[in-house]
Amino acid sequence: MTQFVRKGGVMRWTTRIIAAALCAALQACVTAPVNAPPHPAVSTAAAERRAPVTILVSIDGFRPDYRQRGVTPNLDALAAGGISAAMRPSFPSVTFPNHYAIVTGLRPDRNGIVGNRMEDPRRPGVVFTMQSDDPFWWTEAEPIWVTAERAGVRSATMFWPGSNVDWNGVRPDDWQQYAHAIDARQRVDSIIDWLRRPAATRPRFLTVYFDAVDSAGHKYGPDDAQVTAAVRDVDSAIGRLRAGLAELGQPANLVIVADHGMAPISPARVVRIDQMLPPDTFHAITDGPYVGLDPVAGHEANVARVLLAPHDHLQCWRKGEVPARFHYGTNPRVPAFVCLAETGWLALTKDAPIDHPVSGGTHGFDPASPEMAALFIANGPAIRPRGVLRAFDNVDVTPLLRDLLGLPTGTKLDGDDAPFQGALVR
Repeated sequence: MTQFVRKGGVMRWTTRIIAAALCAALQACVTAPVNAPPHPAVSTAAAERRAPVTILVSIDGFRPDYRQRGVTPNLDALAAGGISAAMRPSFPSVTFPNHYAIVTGLRPDRNGIVGNRMEDPRRPGVVFTMQSDDPFWWTEAEPIWVTAERAGVRSATMFWPGSNVDWNGVRPDDWQQYAHAIDARQRVDSIIDWLRRPAATRPRFLTVYFDAVDSAGHKYGPDDAQVTAAVRDVDSAIGRLRAGLAELGQPANLVIVADHGMAPISPARVVRIDQMLPPDTFHAITDGPYVGLDPVAGHEANVARVLLAPHDHLQCWRKGEVPARFHYGTNPRVPAFVCLAETGWLALTKDAPIDHPVSGGTHGFDPASPEMAALFIANGPAIRPRGVLRAFDNVDVTPLLRDLLGLPTGTKLDGDDAPFQGALVR
């Protein structure tokens, strides 16, 4: 933080007339209208013609229909001048797997982040959580900032799951360790400060992450006024970002995404797996909208018999039999059994859920559910104003980013840039 210190002094004048004249002159030099534009002689835009940058913005838990609440003038303006869509998350529709899918172009089953909480048979007894930054968990897929750095494109990440990890010796040129206490204004200002740098050290690819909408959705449910307030606040942060870019004269391709949507939940809509099976016959890794569990040795047959039977509001599969449309179940980190609750219901393996509440709102349900749809908006000099696109999978975002940054196609991805062909300026 820069601090400005005003120094004072004592001056003697021979007459009051001279003093008054000098004060008036000084006042004229330092006082300008609050909204006055910068003088052309010192304008950043006039001093330097800047090349476009690409900024990937995540608004965690932002459903596309939140824009219908009348509190998103900045997002609406960007959508009107660019493209937008209701984007489909990957399964499971939770935060870390989808943030990594967005930046790797690979679904969770291939990018290795198969859940917010997971285990790996190569490390028995070790649990991955959203605080884990051990490269062991993250290096099954290459994120876009690593692709960029290897191509000589400087990157800077103001929060993004995995961006703080040493990826086989490569990191973004600049990155920030996630800290919830850093508010939206500070996050935006960090992006703008990075872009104030001289061209030689200025990043061309940047990310920024906002979590307040997701937090409000979990606590209050998606229909609550507190969520609308959080939506208004994050839209204001996007406005601050737009204003900062304009002041710098910095053209930018903005790609604004969410990782998933949000659905209301209630303690009255709960299925209890621990009342179907003795708790000592299985080991649960995660529960809630979806469940991942392994049977305890010697209990495999009974666990399979009970879970695979028909249940109200719940369906379970062996990992190798998860429906193909979920693209899930081949990674060794996926547990032996996967169960999916009906949207709005929870499946719990004990009295206290493993890692989320039973009231308010949550996500992790079928990615095809409208409640799980995720925001997508893109706007900038490389984006034609083509309006609303058909829904697409979030693994298509990485190919779009590669196009915007001029990066090599690299390895085979699960997504492609077909949804954006008519909207890209080549």
